[in-house]
Amino acid sequence: MFLGLDLGTSELKALLLDTQHRVIGTANAPLTVAHPHPLWSEQTPAQWWEALCSVMDTLYREQPNALASLKAIGLSGQMHGAVLLGERHEVLRPAILWNDGRSHAECQDLTTAVPSLSAITGNLAMPGFTAPKLLWVKAHEPAVFAQTRKVLLPKDWLRLQLSGDMVSDLSDAAGTLWLDVGKRDWSDTVLAACQLSRDHMPSLVEGSAPSATLLPALSRRWGLPPGLVIAGGAGDNAASAIGMGIHSHGQGFVSLGTSGVVFVAGASFTPNPAQAVHAFCHALPNRWHQMSVMLSAASALTWAKQTLGFDSEADLLVLAASLTPSQRAQAPLFLPYLSGERSPHNHATAKATWFGINSHHSTADLAYAVAEGVGFGLRDGLDTLALCPTDALSVVGGGTRSVWWLQLLASIFQRNLQLLSGAQTGAALGAARLGWLATLPQTDESIAHVCIPPKVEMTFTPASVDHSILNERYQRFRALYQATKHLM
Repeated sequence: MFLGLDLGTSELKALLLDTQHRVIGTANAPLTVAHPHPLWSEQTPAQWWEALCSVMDTLYREQPNALASLKAIGLSGQMHGAVLLGERHEVLRPAILWNDGRSHAECQDLTTAVPSLSAITGNLAMPGFTAPKLLWVKAHEPAVFAQTRKVLLPKDWLRLQLSGDMVSDLSDAAGTLWLDVGKRDWSDTVLAACQLSRDHMPSLVEGSAPSATLLPALSRRWGLPPGLVIAGGAGDNAASAIGMGIHSHGQGFVSLGTSGVVFVAGASFTPNPAQAVHAFCHALPNRWHQMSVMLSAASALTWAKQTLGFDSEADLLVLAASLTPSQRAQAPLFLPYLSGERSPHNHATAKATWFGINSHHSTADLAYAVAEGVGFGLRDGLDTLALCPTDALSVVGGGTRSVWWLQLLASIFQRNLQLLSGAQTGAALGAARLGWLATLPQTDESIAHVCIPPKVEMTFTPASVDHSILNERYQRFRALYQATKHLM
């Protein structure tokens, strides 16, 4: 039995997996995000630990025999977050999250200080990354910066609580902007530009390698075998890829979570910073991936649900689906930049808008525009990836609950989309699989054995009737951003 723990933005998930690839049990606990100022997004790490204890207590009640036969633990987590620790490993301030946009000025400072930044890291400096966050703390909270002895990513802070060890994996570390992604090692050049050193960083392991062992007190608390291995784990998107069996060149997926991601695996380091594409290490040795990220995907539906007075995102999408093709062609456009945007614009202060509303439009038109606008934002990212997917794209995340929306996205992308079994547990499943791999020799055979694709439940093929309408609206969507960005 293997345990996957996935620390997301809105909840922490736990998943138990057996060696027959069966999910034996799951548990989750909600998380809240604080926005104390515009562009700010923070969480208290203590909340993460409370959530982890909650899911483990639940599994201990419901699956004690499975926990007693556990062989390893794998971790997955939201990327880019900055957890600042003091001399005694105490948390110095709330963690600054991936979707925090306060450090756009520091991004320019870092780019100026390190002209080779993109060549080293494979990425542009963006407020979401960890390094600019530390420069912001240095400028605005100098006393906190002076006390900082270690900087950990969210899931790696949980590892510290579980094991007492400070370790990160390469896929998550690649999202800090301190990693030489091609060399798979910390960059002394970029660290020095932030007035940091390797002493401030955790040690590094591959995601499928052992990283630490569980503390004896926690083994006793939850009825776990002693000396349990904790794998390196992965950032949430790389973990989702492992959960979907995406480990070879050209395989890819779309994630419809709080943020929206298009992810394609590759056999080499292939940066494309000019179009704000992320080039990161994969969670497996000698593998990398490209990724485009939009900051508001399923979260845009949640915002629209609340703003338009729906009880649920599902109700919003049902109404959006009621429009006829001719009504869709006349609907307003929606720019989905509720939290700024990363790929392909790298525009932290980008704003969302409905455009083209007239007296004939209804709530259904506005709802449809949001669902479509998120799809257009994802296509913007897909079109920038040099690692072109060689097959259908898998889909994962909470947004996969709507069959109608998946069909619309397939038509927008002009690619087949595959909904896989367990698509909503991809990162937790991937974390469990990385735990499994940490108990095996690291070979292509073991990876292929563990990282099998889940069963395809549905395939969505682009609808020819929608092609001309959507293509014309997509071109207007792109023109609308270009025409209004100077006003943002």
